[in-house]
Amino acid sequence: MIHKLDARRMFCPMPVIRTQDKIKELAVGDLLEVTSTDPGALSDIPAWCRINGHKVVDCREQDDEVIITVEVCSE
Repeated sequence: MIHKLDARRMFCPMPVIRTQDKIKELAVGDLLEVTSTDPGALSDIPAWCRINGHKVVDCREQDDEVIITVEVCSE
């Protein structure tokens, strides 16, 4: 199942914190699409995923937004 998180207009570290909080609500195998206007999210969220055992499925920039899709891989 694909879930969406709007982290626009939030600055570091809030996009990562909101991602972490949302992933706690999801099941293994779910996808979370995070949209952020903080360019730091492009490196911060993938780093958080590596540390916490989740997988970045897609990372892209569109207009002034960063869109990162994360697969939940651990509880």
